[in-house]
Amino acid sequence: MNASKDVVLVIGAGPVGLVATATLISSGIPVTLIESTADLALDLRASTFHPPTLDFLDTLGIADNLVKQGLICKNWQFRDRKKGVIASFDLSLLEGETRFPFRLQCEQWKLTKALRDYIENHPDGELITETTAEAVGQNSDGVWVKVKHQDGSKSKHAGRFLIGSDGARSTVRKGIGIKFDGVTIPEIFLVLSTKFRYELAMPDLANIAYVSDPHEWLVLLRTLTLWRVLLPTNPKESEDSIMDPENVERRLQSVCPSSEPYEVMHKTAYRVHERVANRYVDGRIFLAGDAAHVNNPLGGMGMNGGIHDAMNLVEKLKKVWHGGSLETMGRYERQRRKVAIETVQAQALRNRAILNTSDPEQRLAYYTELQKTVDDPIKHKAYVMRSSMITSLRELEKID
Repeated sequence: MNASKDVVLVIGAGPVGLVATATLISSGIPVTLIESTADLALDLRASTFHPPTLDFLDTLGIADNLVKQGLICKNWQFRDRKKGVIASFDLSLLEGETRFPFRLQCEQWKLTKALRDYIENHPDGELITETTAEAVGQNSDGVWVKVKHQDGSKSKHAGRFLIGSDGARSTVRKGIGIKFDGVTIPEIFLVLSTKFRYELAMPDLANIAYVSDPHEWLVLLRTLTLWRVLLPTNPKESEDSIMDPENVERRLQSVCPSSEPYEVMHKTAYRVHERVANRYVDGRIFLAGDAAHVNNPLGGMGMNGGIHDAMNLVEKLKKVWHGGSLETMGRYERQRRKVAIETVQAQALRNRAILNTSDPEQRLAYYTELQKTVDDPIKHKAYVMRSSMITSLRELEKID
């Protein structure tokens, strides 16, 4: 049993758990962070950082270093696979609203590395790896988590509060009986990373492009070293078929023909869910990030929304830690659950609808609406404020 109870327990050391931990310890609140893997994930995963996320990370002193390691994207676009650019959105319109009026394309692992270094070098931070949470519980004055270590031994950690940031299959969420209702999107998403220079091969291509097509839409995202290609895939196909090198090559050639074979640096295929927990708070235990909500990646709102959860949660938890009412945490749930449903999920589903629709009239209506939005300075700014997640953060302050 962990001797000290005067800590916050955080389960799961992805970006959300790491941000929550770093923010708490920077405020003088000790944290024990428990992670099942030996090393924090170094695969590509999320790569888009929205402006307010960088504003949050700036409070920890790590935003500028991330910007140096990433690709600044001052515009992004909707395209038609045959017609080219439909609408291009200008993020420089955000000047004065944020210190970072752009999207940053930067691999998620660069954030996790910076945060891990921050935590391991801080006297109030304890990171325990290769340790899996198996059960959680609480009483009127504390919480506990039973864990299993790599060698098979088991132990129990106690604390004042517990944050479950342990992903979509959250042990914490299941342990406190919170429902996770929603739907599974029909397609499997195949993500391929390649050194192919799409910016040289496709006219007027932005570094972030959502490409609509009635038969096969796609997304192109650029980082400093690679392009990432997201393709919807028939769920009836086997994983072996989806990942087969010849099949992958054929699909990439259909996106943009190349005289040389594509060099694929990384590939992954996964099912996509749209789910929101029916509660984020259960006494002294709180959910954040994918443990609380998951959505499709179209718009780059998953990791960003999770980090926004963490910052909102910690802001309120600091008050409770210093003697405030535990009821304060109810506002965290009301605010962030509303954002998950009405902003993150709604925008991601709308982006998919624009890309995926096969009805010609509906496609034309979407395109016309996007073009009218770009042509109107007021609507244009309002759109990028919303798609950059700034509007949702400001509006939730109205929620008691």
